[in-house]
Amino acid sequence: MFLPSIRRLYFSVLRHLLLIWVRSETIDNSVFHNLRSDLPLVYVLQQPSISDLIVLDNECRKAGLHRPVERFNEPSLEHLSCFFYLRQEPNWTGRKSKQHIAPTLKQLVCAVDAGHLKNVQVVPISVYWGQSPDRETSPWKLIFADSWAVTGRLRRFFQVLILGHKTRVQFSAPLQLSELTDQGKGQVRTQRMLHRLLRVHFRNSKAAVIGPDLSHRRTLVKALIHEPEVQKNITLTADREGISLEKAQKRALKYANEIASDYSYIAIRFLELVLSWFWNKFYDGIKVNHIEGVREVAHGHEVIYVPCHRSHIDYLLMSYLLFTNGLTPPHIAAGINLNMPIIGRLLRRGGAFFMRRTFRGNPLYTSVFNEYMHTLFNKGFPVEYFIEGGRSRTGRTLQPKTGMLALTLSSFLRSQRLPIVFVPVYIGYERVLEGRTYLGELRGANKKKESFFDVFRVIAAIRKQRFGKVAVNFGQPLKLADFLNAQHHNWQHIPLEERKTFTGPAAQQLATHIARYINAAADINPVNLVALAMLSTQRLALDENALTRIINLYLSLLRSVPYSKHTSVTEGDGLSIITHVHQMKLISEQQDALGRIYYLDENNAVLMTYYRNNVLHVFALPALLASFFHSNARMTREHILELTHALYPYLQAELFTHYAADEIESVVDQWLTCFIEHGLLQRDGETYQRPAPSSTQYVLLSLLARTLIQTLQRFYMAIALLLNKGQNALDAQQLEELCTVMAQRLSILHGLNAPEFFDKSLFRHFIQTLINEGVIQTDDEGKLSYHDRLGTLAESAAKRVLPAEIRLSIRQVTTTDDAPASSKPD
Repeated sequence: MFLPSIRRLYFSVLRHLLLIWVRSETIDNSVFHNLRSDLPLVYVLQQPSISDLIVLDNECRKAGLHRPVERFNEPSLEHLSCFFYLRQEPNWTGRKSKQHIAPTLKQLVCAVDAGHLKNVQVVPISVYWGQSPDRETSPWKLIFADSWAVTGRLRRFFQVLILGHKTRVQFSAPLQLSELTDQGKGQVRTQRMLHRLLRVHFRNSKAAVIGPDLSHRRTLVKALIHEPEVQKNITLTADREGISLEKAQKRALKYANEIASDYSYIAIRFLELVLSWFWNKFYDGIKVNHIEGVREVAHGHEVIYVPCHRSHIDYLLMSYLLFTNGLTPPHIAAGINLNMPIIGRLLRRGGAFFMRRTFRGNPLYTSVFNEYMHTLFNKGFPVEYFIEGGRSRTGRTLQPKTGMLALTLSSFLRSQRLPIVFVPVYIGYERVLEGRTYLGELRGANKKKESFFDVFRVIAAIRKQRFGKVAVNFGQPLKLADFLNAQHHNWQHIPLEERKTFTGPAAQQLATHIARYINAAADINPVNLVALAMLSTQRLALDENALTRIINLYLSLLRSVPYSKHTSVTEGDGLSIITHVHQMKLISEQQDALGRIYYLDENNAVLMTYYRNNVLHVFALPALLASFFHSNARMTREHILELTHALYPYLQAELFTHYAADEIESVVDQWLTCFIEHGLLQRDGETYQRPAPSSTQYVLLSLLARTLIQTLQRFYMAIALLLNKGQNALDAQQLEELCTVMAQRLSILHGLNAPEFFDKSLFRHFIQTLINEGVIQTDDEGKLSYHDRLGTLAESAAKRVLPAEIRLSIRQVTTTDDAPASSKPD
């Protein structure tokens, strides 16, 4: 019933008193756009609570929506208010009441089913007074934060008192009552069906926002020790090392305490306040894209966030964003090196669990860690880990490590209680916090061990710098079951003894897919664009007009042929982008009577390779097409496609571009059409022709091609070295080491400011891709052999994509007699 006069007065007085103290906000107002103004609207709260109703009423007033305490705007139902509670009023002890069907729900179903109403929009409403799993160590904390316990009046009083300043309201998508009644199941069954849908919705929504119901940490840790696999390894450890079972069990308990997080709402709130200050102090804000997809999959799934790893603050940024957007902060896999005094404890309270860099030779630790992860997955608590293993020092997405993915696959095969979904996340910084450290490492300095005092040194070093914005793009979710169905249709029936041999290759395939999904969600920011343009020039300098022109071209190309639907591109034009990057002091300026010249000094020339590499994969295909015309005035479409198919697998293996092999032809056609529209190419039937060498368009095409030239140089150099040494002369490791030495030599001779040019791992994966593609083979001793025509084919392709002087220089360096063939004897 609508509120009678005495209750309206009571509600009004209480509302004014409560809102003096309570501060509320709506988690996501995108649902408002889905509400139809021509249909009746009714709100549903999970359980009776006058404080929840007041907060909902206040948020509706702020949003200009129909208020819940107003009468139903239909003559036959004007005795009803525009809200109802799914549960009955609990008693003063907070004990659960017997399940029932709310009278308002019954009357609405009857009205729609009888045709008195065309439809009703039923909007579930969740009000959260603090966000914390039910696992606090202090009994007082259980009074304060929202959990899975039934909320009685006394507990709600303390919630309002303690957490009134942090109240969030979640409007869920409306249920259309007519869609249920149209199924013709009768009024009683429809009422039960709607009640069940709402009950399940509230349960899933609560799990997505405050996390699942976790037990006390001490209980959780102790439970790990009693798992059969852990008990088995405790016995084996005791037998192997000749120690008592009690001592082995204590060691397992020590491992569990070393690993497990100690999730705390107080720590999360503290971090939120500190990080809010941090982002406002050092950064110009955070741009978040596509988080709606995360909200959709968070219900009823075990969510695993897999971000790229650029900075230590990636951990904090993800938890901060998820918390402020009404999603549960995840449990985060962190290296044991971060378990420092004070910092480590705070991170653990914020959801971090710590893992050793290697599990090798320690089956007891491995079993404890595996059981801990399996517990998190089965409980449905969101997890976050970085498949790259460590932070990328070059700005590229690193080759994935498969350990955590293999563990996840094993857990899923063992028990599929909840479906697992991976959420790839791309984090793009205009200036990374550890830039100075990376600069040293890019120049060859050893990686510095983390310490507690680094926090103060970093803050002291960065306080006078501008860091621009941070972009966080959530990519396309990848459901593990769907992936396994596509890759291995019989995965559900794999025998237990074969799972170890299955999970390794499956994890490698999954890692590659996830890395491509991460890169497909890239954000192209102003620093990325300026870095691409400046590093494409021989002198690392451009005048203002030329730099503006090339950045405007890049913007236009990206908007004409979007890399993916999850990719975002900075706003603004070339001139505003240059001004922004110059103000960040990442490029230098020199002015004369003819205008401004922008250039990169020695430090920034190295550092900007990091920001170029962030988005090199986005420009890989158009740059490859542009490179075809560097030494060729004309090419047919057939020849362009032939070369693209030949070279693309190696680019994809290195840069994790997301186009599948069967998409290449259509994407190439889109880019060729785009080049014609921008004057970069001309078409004559099936033949494409480059602009005149004296034209501006030719210069722009050449600069675009040069963004990929160092990658193509490395490919050519590796083949040249293999051919020079001959058949069955080198194994893969010897060739990798020889390539590294030669690349270092070439970079010195030609003054290349690109440390990743001689990155050993890039050569390693290129050689492995050559083996995977069948271009080279290994004999019984691991020596490499190749087809007799490899030299002719490689030289033919190189002539198309590399200038003659570069090919000559590589051949001269790779045939130097004094270069060591290997650091190891045959």
